[in-house]
Amino acid sequence: MYALVEYKGKQYKAEKGSVLTVDKLDAEKGAKIEIDSVLLISDGDKVSVGTPFVKGAKVKIVVEESFRDKKVLVFKYKAKKDYHRLIGHRQHYTNVRVEEIVTA
Repeated sequence: MYALVEYKGKQYKAEKGSVLTVDKLDAEKGAKIEIDSVLLISDGDKVSVGTPFVKGAKVKIVVEESFRDKKVLVFKYKAKKDYHRLIGHRQHYTNVRVEEIVTA
């Protein structure tokens, strides 16, 4: 069984026990969150597609840890103008574990 959920503007495939990496959440480690914006639920043969969301369906997740991704370097350069800049960026993420998928 799996579900496609929309969370913070992005879509994720959630299966029971799987770990998802989402944008940083301002929640403590161990906090439980319910996501009710479920786009699709597949249970073997049966597939429920929402319009736009499946009514009554929820995905329960638990916050595990927050971390920063590896550094991405951005280099700006203009030819013949003696202009160059090196900028680094590290994105913040949170790992969440899917506890349960509740169908309607």
